[in-house]
Amino acid sequence: MNGERLDEAARAALAERQRCPRCTVPAGSPCRTKNGTVATFYHSVRYDSVALLRSGPPVRVPKDLGPGKAWRPGPAVEEGAAPVDRPGDRIGYARVSTRGQDLDTQERLLRGAGCIEPLYVETISSRQPERPKFLAALAALRPNDILTVTMLDRLGRNTVELITSAQDIEHRGNRLEILQGPLAGIYDPRGAGKIVFATFAAFAEAEREFIRDRTLDGLETATAKGRFGGRPRAVDDDVLAIAQSRLRRADPQSVTAIARDLGVGRSTLYRALAHAEAEAPQGQEGAS
Repeated sequence: MNGERLDEAARAALAERQRCPRCTVPAGSPCRTKNGTVATFYHSVRYDSVALLRSGPPVRVPKDLGPGKAWRPGPAVEEGAAPVDRPGDRIGYARVSTRGQDLDTQERLLRGAGCIEPLYVETISSRQPERPKFLAALAALRPNDILTVTMLDRLGRNTVELITSAQDIEHRGNRLEILQGPLAGIYDPRGAGKIVFATFAAFAEAEREFIRDRTLDGLETATAKGRFGGRPRAVDDDVLAIAQSRLRRADPQSVTAIARDLGVGRSTLYRALAHAEAEAPQGQEGAS
């Protein structure tokens, strides 16, 4: 069940269980306008406090309460949202920052934890300001649902993003579940739990920076020693020498045949030969 599936009377009843921060009417009364008449719609700040109504359309004041007529207080009711009887689902979210990283492990853990399909997964750079799949996961949350991630650092890419993401989930009336790490379990945003979360969020960002610094230091050291990253060359010096010798024969092979025999791409071999010819000392160009 969600806010869109409730009829107008049920939506109005849920809205009226909250006092309105905008027009200050108590629980049990319809909203009122500045000129003292009954409002046509309940103020959004009022029904937004009910998780069941937050993602639905505006809540209309019932006709029997006299929208547009002089406002009068209604009967007092016990304040607070009516309980929701659905047990709730686990909504899974997974994220990596580069295409070289693996989403399979995260997806397997999320499914093993009982997350429903579809999982919300994305590959996105830390330089991208928004995470579309995370926003979609938030939008999919219904009352009593739990947003589940495998590790704390999958929820955000820095301390601010981690904390605000957790707050977004809390403000929607939902809960956050972390499957692994020091905060494994259902996150409790109240009291000391909030302080612990902020502490570990800062640790997670610091760890990412340490890993980045160690990686850059390692690359710098390797470069100083003449070692460079990336895939090995398809046409190394040995392959190039073989290709050149076959081209110098009295009955030279074609580049296509040589590339096929040596297991490299024809265009790759052409580029390697052209580069070698350009780099050859003056007077040796014709030898290749």
